[in-house]
Amino acid sequence: MLTGANVVLPTGTVENGQLSTDGRHITAAPPAGAPSIDLTGHWLVPGFVDIHNHGGGGASFSGTPEQILTAIRTHRLHGTTTLVASTVTDEMDLLVGQAGLLSELAEQGEIAGIHFEGPFISPCRKGAHSEALLRHPDPADVRKLIDAGRGKAKMVTLATELPGGIDSVRLLAEHGVIAAIGHTDATYEQTVQAIDAGATVATHLFNAMPTLGHRSPGPIAALLEDERVTVELINDGTHLHAAALELAFHHAGADRVAFITDAMDAAGIGDGRYMLGPLEVEVSEGVARLVEGGSIAGSTLTLDRAFKRAVTVDRLSVEDTVTALSVNPARLLGLSDRVGSLEPGKDADLVLLDADFELKGVMRRGEWVVAPQLA
Repeated sequence: MLTGANVVLPTGTVENGQLSTDGRHITAAPPAGAPSIDLTGHWLVPGFVDIHNHGGGGASFSGTPEQILTAIRTHRLHGTTTLVASTVTDEMDLLVGQAGLLSELAEQGEIAGIHFEGPFISPCRKGAHSEALLRHPDPADVRKLIDAGRGKAKMVTLATELPGGIDSVRLLAEHGVIAAIGHTDATYEQTVQAIDAGATVATHLFNAMPTLGHRSPGPIAALLEDERVTVELINDGTHLHAAALELAFHHAGADRVAFITDAMDAAGIGDGRYMLGPLEVEVSEGVARLVEGGSIAGSTLTLDRAFKRAVTVDRLSVEDTVTALSVNPARLLGLSDRVGSLEPGKDADLVLLDADFELKGVMRRGEWVVAPQLA
């Protein structure tokens, strides 16, 4: 039984609240004889849900099973209790093979599914993806990745203006896979067409897409204005100016924002040279850029840092921050019955924060990943 904290529930924050678990799930009442931990002065929030993450701890989701587990554990230490593993552009055969490996880990409950970012993206907005490996979103190729995921493919990012893009969006929607618009050079009108076809997510809004223009509003305006679309935001202070984040929240509202990390290998480790797929990356002062060309190459963000920045720098409410970090991404993944909020019957996934919003504990499925640090 956890007592005394500010507990963020779907109905609001309860001061001096109480939350109990039975070893796996949150319970309506504490089990008989349950030990009590006094968390006065702290916050209890749901475990974070990251739908776009390429790795961490010096390891990538494009690597071996051991490397993948290293990346998963790294982000769990920072409060991400539910995670979708993202791939990067590569040869189709390699992506198919990696999908099989990741689907096994999803079946074991280590990850919540697979996100394919590339190769179906625009060479004009490729970011940190190898242009030589890009291809049009042929529905047959998209279907190969869906099938390789064995029911664990959760999202595919694609430039929907490319040949085959709209048909691929429809294919994804028919198979219950999120079609995400990203790394795109689409016009406003083309983006509206993709949303009408079934696209429901904006991959890291503002990044790797045309800027918002007053005569050519491009994809940003279409993605922000449509109630059917959830927009990903990388809140690390590098990918977005604070005013851009405020703009997104103002127009989309907290219920349509999902904070993501877009993390690469260096998350949780530090500066140095890394590989992102086939491309070499230099991380300096926490910012990852391609060695060749200098494009931003993912982030070194962890979601505990995104949480603190949202509340202390962006001045978002704790409740809106929880919505963007946990509630919305859980809903997108179809996992709201299990994770994303602190309610009886759901998995006991929670994060303990102190009064300064520094992480002080992480519980996943009723077990402490990071034991409470209350001294």
